[in-house]
Amino acid sequence: METPTVRWRRLLPRTPGRWAAAVAALAVLVGGGTWTAVADDGPPAVQREDRMLRPGGVPIDTSYFTAGGSGKRPAVLIGHGFGGSKNDVRAQAEKLAADGYAVLTWSARGFGRSGGAISLNDPDGEVKDVSGLIDWLAQRPEVELDKKGDPRVGLTGASYGGAVSLLAAGHDQRVDAIAPVITYWNLADALFPDGVFKKLWAGIFITTGGGCEKFEKRLCEMYERVAVSGKPDAAATKLLTERSPSAVADRIKVPSLLLQGQSDSLFPLGHADAMQKAISANGAPVSVDWISGGHDGGDNETARVEGRVGSWFDRYLKEETGTDTGPAFRVTRTGGIDSTDGAALKRGASSDTYPGLRSGGREIPLRATGGGGAPTENGTGTGTTGSAATGPATQPTGSTETFRNPAGSAPPAISAVPGVGGGLSQLSSLGVGLSLDFPGQFGRFESAPLATSVHVTGTPTAHVTVKATEGRDAVLFGKVYDVSPDGRQQVLPSQLVAPYRITPDQQGKPIELALPAVDHEFDAGHRMRLVFSATDLGYASPAEPATYTVTADGPLTVPTAPAVTTAAATLPWWTWGLPAAALVIAAGLLITARRRTATPAPDPALTDVPLQITGLSKKYAKSVDRYAVRELSFRVEKGQVLGLLGPNGAGKTTTLRMLMGLITPDEGEIRVFGQAIRPGAPVLSRVGAFVEGAGFLPHLSGRANLDLYWQATGRPAEDAYIEEALEIAGLGDALARAVRTYSQGMRQRLAIAQAMLGMPDLLILDEPTNGLDPPQIREMRDVMIRYAAGGRTVIVSSHLLSEVEQSCTHLVVMDRGRLVQAGPVAEITGSGDMILVTTADEVSEPLAEKVASLPGIGSAVRLDDGRGLLVRLDGATTSRLVADLVRLDVPVTGVGPHRRLEDAFLTLISGGAA
Repeated sequence: METPTVRWRRLLPRTPGRWAAAVAALAVLVGGGTWTAVADDGPPAVQREDRMLRPGGVPIDTSYFTAGGSGKRPAVLIGHGFGGSKNDVRAQAEKLAADGYAVLTWSARGFGRSGGAISLNDPDGEVKDVSGLIDWLAQRPEVELDKKGDPRVGLTGASYGGAVSLLAAGHDQRVDAIAPVITYWNLADALFPDGVFKKLWAGIFITTGGGCEKFEKRLCEMYERVAVSGKPDAAATKLLTERSPSAVADRIKVPSLLLQGQSDSLFPLGHADAMQKAISANGAPVSVDWISGGHDGGDNETARVEGRVGSWFDRYLKEETGTDTGPAFRVTRTGGIDSTDGAALKRGASSDTYPGLRSGGREIPLRATGGGGAPTENGTGTGTTGSAATGPATQPTGSTETFRNPAGSAPPAISAVPGVGGGLSQLSSLGVGLSLDFPGQFGRFESAPLATSVHVTGTPTAHVTVKATEGRDAVLFGKVYDVSPDGRQQVLPSQLVAPYRITPDQQGKPIELALPAVDHEFDAGHRMRLVFSATDLGYASPAEPATYTVTADGPLTVPTAPAVTTAAATLPWWTWGLPAAALVIAAGLLITARRRTATPAPDPALTDVPLQITGLSKKYAKSVDRYAVRELSFRVEKGQVLGLLGPNGAGKTTTLRMLMGLITPDEGEIRVFGQAIRPGAPVLSRVGAFVEGAGFLPHLSGRANLDLYWQATGRPAEDAYIEEALEIAGLGDALARAVRTYSQGMRQRLAIAQAMLGMPDLLILDEPTNGLDPPQIREMRDVMIRYAAGGRTVIVSSHLLSEVEQSCTHLVVMDRGRLVQAGPVAEITGSGDMILVTTADEVSEPLAEKVASLPGIGSAVRLDDGRGLLVRLDGATTSRLVADLVRLDVPVTGVGPHRRLEDAFLTLISGGAA
């Protein structure tokens, strides 16, 4: 058993601005466990007991959370995601405990401090462990029982933890309710969809688990066998299916809240659809919620998801019949960014019944347009013309495309790149396309311009006839693009693609192919482009060259789910936008045909000036006289580290967004090296930006994450200057380690290194020290100073005034949208009425009080080491102060002005009143 340690902490209320302090320290050992507890007049104290249990014969590291009183309460088990541990779900556990549940978390076999080998939720392994944990809960005196040995218990968890929730419900009849999040129904279908090996995600599974040796032996052997052959065999499919929730589909009969991610190429929406059909057929209540994020990144809507899970358990565990558990179906829709205030046009849409994936089918005629003539990166290439898609769906004749699978299946087409920069899939909602299909390796079918907008909710389907040369399997990848009216830009919704293995006996016959399930609106005037590619980065394709012929036998059928209605309310942009902002900049470098206004000519006089802002103004949305930024002007020179300061609402963030080309000013201009800034301006390639919330793949090394990010920009590898960026960031040997092992400070430095890729001449950092401890802040300061030392320029927005004072050479202070003062730090802090007095000996507190009581002295405070005073003058002169100090026998060694940046800042924003 582990040696117990003791920590006391306060469970903070979930409202901003309230902070609590530790109030006591006391060791309370109960059954060998470790307890943490808090007590005051706020929310109920949450106690945590850490202990090792052996529910299935393997040591399992657990934490048990309870709060408030001695009454009986239902229990909740929370599982963690693959590659994580019980610590990942601690915050949710504390919330549920404070809400009146007994909550148990654990690290699954092979993860955290638990023993055993990873066996991917084997019924005789991880699932047996869960049943043992339920046995333990049944013995707790505070846990409500349905009968002896049967606690009232629910399960939730994301991904790996979501799957074990489903499996436990199928194997243990004591489970009363479940709420799995972004998880799988059949793991074989997830990793071998339609018999095609999902090699990228399968490799991620292995590396996230710590390497093949961490897995059960036959799982490791199975992976290595399939990875070498590039094709799953029957034994591999059988092994994964036996460990999947689908294996116990007829035994899951409890109320189930299914939350699945739209940005998810690992476990796409079809898995939740299969869950819903099976569980509802068993007679249990089921609700389905399509969240915005997923395994490919983006916003996982944590607060909303946890709130809905809590309500679900209130209804079905606490049996609070009046609790609103939400609609039978809900989907989060994102329609882009408001150009005025940066708000994401995100809202919920819902239905009282689950529509499935094929509700309200609408037929869209298609015509072959050729896939071998030009690359289709970002939609370049020719489009088709024709009448709008109205009336009966009549398929044009001659809809046949021929293309090749190259030898070695390289180079592969690119759709999803899981997790890069917080989610490439999120960019499709902004009208940004980052997919890539290579000439001669795909066939393309396209609709006429749509007469009206079409909102697709579910799985489009196509009827085709496929042939391959030499009697080989045809391995294809289908996707539906949203193509702009001019045909030059295409967007792949959620960056999703569907794989197909079409065997020789299926070839030459009409077959139906299901495209990826999405929720996406195609605007009027846009076209739908159906593409079948021979390769895809995420999957294994045959190494042998082959020629494929695809004939479209009918229209594309798209589900519109007419019963699903969209709510009017929107959500704040910052719940998802910050992690994607840096990628939006990178995407702007790719999308050369992006709509923009006419750009003023370059100013030769400013060629060497990193930044000049002149008369910049931006009004709030729907306002004629309220300004976020008003008549702002300042200039930044090479080698400067400029601190952008101001209270909340000062206009700093709006200024940075305009500087990065994300929004357009109402008046004035921004010049970067003499070039006017507009969305997608080429000069933005000389600008790097770090905004809070950079996302990394935790299973990959720091170096691998940076390599993937740079590949996503589409720029040449030699332009990355990765080594230079890494040298400045100072991560050393840590670059070879998985990011999940990084401290917060190391993650921040990796994010800064990502912003520095390409060694941009102008680096913009928004709150780079958030969440860092003092040593980490000092390291971040050194990074900024080293970067600027090479003649580059850094602009940093921060609330840590003491840190800005030490790291910045110049300041721009804003208040209520206007410039208050700009100049060197020394000039702004060098005046004032604060005097620093240094002494040869330590100044006693009574002597300091005597100085403070002198006429004309506002205050006198001892320095931390006692060898001096900070004296604030209130009418007295410096010479008068010195005379009085000599009279009091103070051993003065020096007297001079002293003004902290905090004092100067408060004075400036208060108009001199402070």
